[in-house]
Amino acid sequence: MSETLFSYGTLRKASVQLDLFGRPLTGAADALENYRLAPIEITDAAFLARGEQKRQMTLVASDDGGDVVEGMVFEVTAEELLVADTYEPDNYERVKVTLRSGKKAWIYTAADST
Repeated sequence: MSETLFSYGTLRKASVQLDLFGRPLTGAADALENYRLAPIEITDAAFLARGEQKRQMTLVASDDGGDVVEGMVFEVTAEELLVADTYEPDNYERVKVTLRSGKKAWIYTAADST
């Protein structure tokens, strides 16, 4: 079964895709309206051990209709989505949203920001 995953950060990098999924992902530019990026401090030791920065940007829902986050929407398998779950920091959660294009996609956001 195919899933869609919106990325605004490191999952857009070819090297991360190859490490996680063993292949480059197929995707297209898209945007997420009524969200903005906000800094968050990561405390997940496993995430930081991979060399990721302690301060990351996360999606935060916004009431400001002008807020928009540009990114890529990727086609992934259900199994690859579970792999992506293990990649993200432990205080992130996956939620389904509607992108500007009308596509439904999963995003990762800090657990306390939605």
